[in-house]
Amino acid sequence: MKPTPSGPDPSTPPPEAVEDRAEELTAEEKSAGIDDQSALAEAVLSDSEARTFDRTGTAREHRTSEDTVEPPE
Repeated sequence: MKPTPSGPDPSTPPPEAVEDRAEELTAEEKSAGIDDQSALAEAVLSDSEARTFDRTGTAREHRTSEDTVEPPE
């Protein structure tokens, strides 16, 4: 997703994007019985865009085998 700055906080999604996302909830979101679809959509989009702008927060995604398993003795 391309970042869509629309306000003072660049991770704030535009209202049109929130409306579109609220109309297209995932099956899990629908089955959870969401009360406020717009609030959920805004939270999901804000989190997604914040991650897009803060790549250093997600840069440690590439691990080596030493990071995930005990080395053999």
